[in-house]
Order: sequence, then C-alpha cells, then structure tokens
Amino acid sequence: MLLNLKKKIQEEGTVLPIQYSFNLADLEFNAVHPFVSPIQVTGSIKMHSGFAQMKAETSFDFSIPCDRCTSQIHKRLTYRFSHILVEALSNEEDGNDGRYIVLQEDGSLDVDNLLREDILLALPTKFLCKEDCKGLCPICGKNLNEGPCDCKQHQIDPRLEVLKQLIDKPE
Repeated sequence: MLLNLKKKIQEEGTVLPIQYSFNLADLEFNAVHPFVSPIQVTGSIKMHSGFAQMKAETSFDFSIPCDRCTSQIHKRLTYRFSHILVEALSNEEDGNDGRYIVLQEDGSLDVDNLLREDILLALPTKFLCKEDCKGLCPICGKNLNEGPCDCKQHQIDPRLEVLKQLIDKPE
C-alpha cells in the first residue's frame, strides 16, 4: 500500500486509519515459503506538525520446519510496530539509528515494504517446535521427541579413535 502523506503530515491531529492485507506467500525464508496466509494489518497514522506517528499491528499464519527435528511448526504470529515518519532529517546522524522513517521525495510511504522489513527483523533466528526439542539422532535420524533410538549412545568420531587408544592404554 502506497500512502501519500505530503499534505496530511502538516495537519495537526489528523488520524488516518490503516486496515488492509498484503501477501508474502512468494517470499522464500530458510529455503521454504513460510507465510501461509496474507498479512493482516490494522493501525493508524496520527499527524503532528511536520511528522507523523505510525502504529501498526500485523498478524499472519506462519509454517516452517523445526530447526532441530524438522517437524512442521504452525503458528499464528502477531507483531506490533511503531514508527516516526518525517519528511526530511535536519541532521544526517538522526537517520543512522533507525528512529525515523523518511518519506520519499513526493511525500509517499510504501507501507508494505516497511512492514515486510519489520516482520523479517522480528522473526526469531531459530524455530523450535518446543523449547526442549531433542532433535534427530545423528546416526539413524529418528526424531528423539518420539522416544529414544536403538543406536549406540557414545560413538566416537573415527578421527578421534587414536586418542581413545591413549586413554585406554594400560599402565
């Protein structure tokens, strides 16, 4: 959604409601397409003299394999974002910390792009089906959340077999 705030941003107290949806189904993340529903957006943009305060809440269905056991995780995620929108920065250093979002030269704001970046930055770096996920057996590949496997528990890396001989050496 492209909003033009050129004239509105100077109108103190004006509030623009935001309610729409956009799609990220084509976005590839960790080699999968996890966004299984459109992103629902609700919020508002409140105008002040020379700047605006944008508050938005996004919610969507997300499906991705667990990073430890590869079982599919299905979640409904909700994130809240807040931004200060300005037409220009008086000091270039103010823009470096990300506190302000500068509108395009024509006064427009690409809300989809801004919220897409917000969502991707808010997603966790590791996805687990549960906090104490045991993962897969490195030998047979069995999901250890379903119970133990029959593999020998303490197999030694063949590259370290020589060191084991030093430990087991009788004195």
